[in-house]
This record gives sequence, structure tokens and C-alpha cells, in this order.
Amino acid sequence: MTTKKTAAEKTTAEKPAKKAATKKAAPAGKAAAEPATAEAAPARKTAAKKAAAKKTAPAKKAAPTKVTPTQTSATKTSTATKTAAAKKANAAKKAPAKKAAAKKSPAPKPPGFAKRESRAAMVKRAHAINEVLAETYPYAHPELDFEDPFQLLVATVLSAQTTDLRVNQTTPALFAKYPTPEDMAAAVPEELEELIRPTGFFRAKARSLLGLSAALRDDFDGEVPATVDALVKLPGVGRKTAFVVLGNAFGVPGITVDTHFGRLARRWKWTTSEDPVKVESDVAAIFEPSEWTMLSHRVIFHGRRICHSRRPACGACPVAPLCPSYGEGETDPDKAKKLLKYEKGGMPGQRLKPPADFPGPPAPPLGG
Repeated sequence: MTTKKTAAEKTTAEKPAKKAATKKAAPAGKAAAEPATAEAAPARKTAAKKAAAKKTAPAKKAAPTKVTPTQTSATKTSTATKTAAAKKANAAKKAPAKKAAAKKSPAPKPPGFAKRESRAAMVKRAHAINEVLAETYPYAHPELDFEDPFQLLVATVLSAQTTDLRVNQTTPALFAKYPTPEDMAAAVPEELEELIRPTGFFRAKARSLLGLSAALRDDFDGEVPATVDALVKLPGVGRKTAFVVLGNAFGVPGITVDTHFGRLARRWKWTTSEDPVKVESDVAAIFEPSEWTMLSHRVIFHGRRICHSRRPACGACPVAPLCPSYGEGETDPDKAKKLLKYEKGGMPGQRLKPPADFPGPPAPPLGG
């Protein structure tokens, strides 16, 4: 017999079924939820790591960088280069100061020399220098070989822009062929040029010799005049040449201002002029006319042998205690002795036929 269940009983019976269904469904729901959570977890961890990496990135940049040996060597080289450049720059800055200091430092002066002197003191010192030169060169003489005024005139014209030695080596053959003004005036120009070629500027000098020889023949009866005014009218003859001839061929006092004389007159403060005529005038005002000719020989001798243009032998100079320019040249005595020339240096003089009292050997002939 079938028993009918009441509505309440049905309801009560359905509840446990629903609960069981709910329990069975619940694990499935949890399972569905769990995989989602597991997938999200790694994503969250990755995001967290990235965030941490961003935060720690500055720390990594600030961390010390490892330096390889090559980088260290390059750095050292760069530093050394910069240091060397800095030293050079400092040296360049200091160099002008050193040069300036060197210019300011005065040349050494021998004892007894006054830096400032009056006109009277300068004149007294000039006479003292002449006395020293007279003692040093008692044999001073014209350094051109000649036997008469004409030969001396010709030799002096040829001595321009060359040495007296070269002139002395050239004139023997010249005078052998043309012994008089008349002979030279009639010379073939090309032949005359060839004879005097060793003296340099031979074409210009040949024209002068032909002109002065013709003038002597036509205007002075073949004789050399004994006045400055007449001599300077001859072709190729100036005041220096005129005074050489007058002083040594005629005994007429004169000051010969060549390059040596002018240089020493300025070094000794006898003059400040570069003009030969003014130098002549300034020196003539210091010395008596009786001293002019021999003074010229002594000063020229000294300029050729000791007081050179480029390297004066100050350490071997007898005039040093009286010289305002002492120190311009070599002051060491041993080194200065090596700079001496001609007989002062143990070498031949400039003349092939020197005076009997000349202390050195004669010069060799041309080609000798």
C-alpha cells in the first residue's frame, strides 16, 4: 500500500537533497575559483619584481663600475698628457719673464769703469785707450802692399768689399802689367777685369781704375794729388780712400773710418753716429791731428784681431778695463784666446811684404 507523503514531508525530504547538491556544487565552484587565483599570483609576483627592479635601478647605476686594465692605462695616459700640456703652458708663461730678466741684467763690467761719465772723463778714457793700443800694436801699419802713391791708391780702391789679404794677393800681377797711370788708362777693360776678378765686383772696380788712371794722366800729369778735395774727385775715391793715401803716402794726418773703426768708436762711446763723416768729426774732436793716422791703424788692427763684430774676444782684450761694452763678447780668457786672429792668434798677417818689425809670418801668395 502506497503511503502518500504530505507536503511537509516532501519539503523536508527535498532540503537534504538540495544540501547535497549544494555540497557537490561547492567543490566545483572552489576549484573554478582556485585556478584563477593561481594564475593571478604569478602575475602579481612578476609585477612586484618589476616594481622592485625599478626601485633598485638607481642603486645599480650608482654602484662602482668595474675598470678594465685597458681603461686604466688610457686614463693614466690622458692624465699624463694633460699634465705635460699644463707644464708646457706654465713654461711658456714663465719664458718671457726669464727673457725679460736676462735683458735687464747688465753685462759684467771690469773693475774701475764708471757707468756714467762726463765729456771730460770720456776724452780722458779715449786717450787711455789709445795708449793701450799703442803698447799692444807698436808695429801697426797700413795692411796693403804698395811701393808708391799710385799703387796705394789702386789697392785701396780694390779693397772695397773684400780683405786686404785678397788685394795683396792680386796686385802683384796687376802692377807688373800696368805699373803707371798711363799704362792702366790704356788697358783693355776685359783684361783688367780678369786680373782683378779675385777681389770681387771686378767690373765696377775696373771702371773706377780706368777712370781714375785717365784722370791722373790727363789732369794731374800722371801724379797722385796730395789733397782731399782733389782725391775725392777721382772715380771710385771717397774720403776713406783719400785719407788712407794722404796719411800713408804723403804723411798728411787723417782719420780712416772703415767698418772696423766705426764699430769700435761706437763701442767705446766716442760717438753714437753711423755716418762715417760724423764719426770722423767726433773722433777728430777728441784727438790731436798728429795722432789721427796712427790712431786709425791701431783701431783697425784691434777691430780685425780682437774686437770682432760678432764675437769680440773680451776676455783677451787689453782695453777691457776701459771699455763700456765689455761683456758683449766672450769673457772667459781661455775661450777668448781662441778667437784671436792674424798674428795675435799665431797666424800670418795680411801683407805678403810686411814691415820688418811685424811679429807674425807674411801672408802666402795667391794660390799658395
